[in-house]
Amino acid sequence: MDQKLKSKLEKKIFIKTFGCQMNEYDSNRMYDIANKIDYKKTNNFDEATCYLINTCHIREKATDKVYHDVGRIKKRFRNKKKPIVIIAGCVAQAEGEILLKKEKYIDAVIGPQSYHKLNETILRIEKKSEKVNSTEFNVIEKFDNLNNIKMSKNNISSFLTIQEGCDKFCKFCVVPYTRGPEYSRSVEEILNEAEGLVANGTVELTLLGQNVNAYNFKGKKLSDLIFEISKIKNLERIRYTTSHPLDFSDDLIKIHRDVKKLMPLIHLPVQSGSNKILDKMNRKHTVEEYLSIIKNLREANPLIKFSSDFIIGYPGENENDFNDTLKLIKEVQFINFYSFIYSPRPGTPAAKLKQIKENISKKRLIIFQRKASELKMIYRKKLFNSLSKVLFDNKLSGNNFFGRDEYLNSVIVKSNKNLLGKIKDVKIIKGNQNTLFGEIVDVNNKKDFAA
Repeated sequence: MDQKLKSKLEKKIFIKTFGCQMNEYDSNRMYDIANKIDYKKTNNFDEATCYLINTCHIREKATDKVYHDVGRIKKRFRNKKKPIVIIAGCVAQAEGEILLKKEKYIDAVIGPQSYHKLNETILRIEKKSEKVNSTEFNVIEKFDNLNNIKMSKNNISSFLTIQEGCDKFCKFCVVPYTRGPEYSRSVEEILNEAEGLVANGTVELTLLGQNVNAYNFKGKKLSDLIFEISKIKNLERIRYTTSHPLDFSDDLIKIHRDVKKLMPLIHLPVQSGSNKILDKMNRKHTVEEYLSIIKNLREANPLIKFSSDFIIGYPGENENDFNDTLKLIKEVQFINFYSFIYSPRPGTPAAKLKQIKENISKKRLIIFQRKASELKMIYRKKLFNSLSKVLFDNKLSGNNFFGRDEYLNSVIVKSNKNLLGKIKDVKIIKGNQNTLFGEIVDVNNKKDFAA
């Protein structure tokens, strides 16, 4: 067969991913699933025969992004055969029926607990050109199916979902409605997947969950799981995200003292430094309880540092509440911040509350981010002329290698040797808000490896 004709007949799937690491994990698994019916992954938008948008519903205008992307596909494929168009993820779960009715170009919607049915969905569309709405909550069936599908990714740093869903019902959050109740995978299937990833070249593993430290399978907690995973040969680093303060138990704190492969950066969202606002959010913890967790973790391992999420301008927030948040970030000395103006999510209790004026929220966000940037640069400047252990996972142009240190700081060095998959001592020379620059150091001989 002519090679050009063969290329045209090949089935290719392009996945665009929005949102968190869990969506990245889900997208990689959907590539693995589609491969079972001969759909090959493509990074070329124009050659896709199936276009899938894996959505996130956390941020504002998530649905608008879907319509924008679908419009872009329609324009690009106007004079070509229409690709199969599937919307997956949390927007599909929350607004699937509306999407199908409003945008006829969409062939199917698949919720985050139903993407194991991707192939069945594609085949139904191929045969009958019918619309498909697959948004059932059946997380057990999903992972039972995924366990039988080999992962094809061979990343140096990989994600592994161990827990899904949320039972906390923070008033601003859609996750309980789009991902369902908390569910933990079995220790055995997680270990099997982890071992497979390491055999494929993974050196660093990040355990994922909406409330990852709520993991509990037949009495086995996250601390037990980390301990078992730490025994895997050739696995050098373990991380987990995202945690909830309510689930930070003493055994998890102690594991940060006992397991050396567990990295000393903890992402622990607090959202606000005001007890009044935390109560309005239904966070179920106080600032004092949050600070107690910080204190206990630092006592267990003095090397631990923290990053966090902050919502600015939540309904009811006044200047005192905002100033309490500024006070908290200074007290904890977070090394990284993720901050957003509150935006109401349809279907959540907070969406019904009286909203703060946009200009006030924007002003507060500017003040917050300016202060956060100052704290971040103070921390980063302290790293100059110090040594960091960096795992390199990407080669850039000009013999430059990209990696991350134990605190997820981005580091770039120049080297004539291949550093991919290796952990090296790096002397940090300079840096900015986003990236540190350094040189490889032989700790024994104090010589630059790149020389």
